[in-house]
Amino acid sequence: MKTFATLLLLSLIAFAPTAGRAEDKRIVMIAGKPSHGPGEHEHRAGLLLFQKCLAGFPGVQVEVYTNGWPDDEAVLNGAAAVVIYSDGGGGHPALQADHLQQLGALMKQGAGLACIHYAVEPTTEKGQQEFLDWIGGCFEINQSVNPVWAAEFKTLPDHPITRGLKPFSMKDEWYFNMRFREGMTGVKVILSAVPPPSTMSRDDGPHEGNPGVRAAVAKGEAQAVAWASERPDGGRGFGFTGGHYHRNWGDDNFRKVVLNGILWVAKVEVPPTGVNSTVTAADLEQNLDPKGGKPKVKAITAPAPAAK
Repeated sequence: MKTFATLLLLSLIAFAPTAGRAEDKRIVMIAGKPSHGPGEHEHRAGLLLFQKCLAGFPGVQVEVYTNGWPDDEAVLNGAAAVVIYSDGGGGHPALQADHLQQLGALMKQGAGLACIHYAVEPTTEKGQQEFLDWIGGCFEINQSVNPVWAAEFKTLPDHPITRGLKPFSMKDEWYFNMRFREGMTGVKVILSAVPPPSTMSRDDGPHEGNPGVRAAVAKGEAQAVAWASERPDGGRGFGFTGGHYHRNWGDDNFRKVVLNGILWVAKVEVPPTGVNSTVTAADLEQNLDPKGGKPKVKAITAPAPAAK
């Protein structure tokens, strides 16, 4: 009888669902507050979509905190990586209160940091040096620009983040002419494309243009819009400037490069084919912020250009 009870208990344990194993690497995702119009800057919906895509991936546990910085700073304790998808500038959640210090303590432990879209922009007065240290680059006003354009990624570098990716094109608000570490030390460009002249159609301004970037575009210089970085302490960073339009997460390549990047900064092995996931139009309609109006959720996907 005792043997039967023991066997029954073991069978129940074997089939019981688990919330996460102690050895799993915790990835803490922080979504900024609602911003912009319907279907734009959908921080909450985007990160919850990533959580869904990574559900069941071996060795990781993904936690999503929405509407800004978590009230309980203890949630950062022991995190292998932090992902921030939010507005930036003076309203960046990492620049409020003592949040930079909280992140800094975690970075000193070798944790990774990934910043998506506007979250790559701190301010020159606060956060810029930390972002250069932690993720290798950032948006700098009066230097970097934020036009909407269809970037063509014709070639891809050899890096774990590009595993499973194919050349592709996507229309988004791709930032470029970023501020990077001096000499690009420890920085690897992941996505780069040549901006068309239309990206310089606006008058000069803090986010719109300046003589230096105009000259670079006129020369047809390729611009980095996503990058990976490594720190001397072993920590990793990832910056991705796209992500303005929520519908674009429906594109397999666009989504995969970010999912791969998240795993990489957490020091989780990226599979040879990258993170494979499926996202439907119904998935894209889930968890959108109540902004009024209904956004179009069908992904904008231009034909993939041929690899050189």
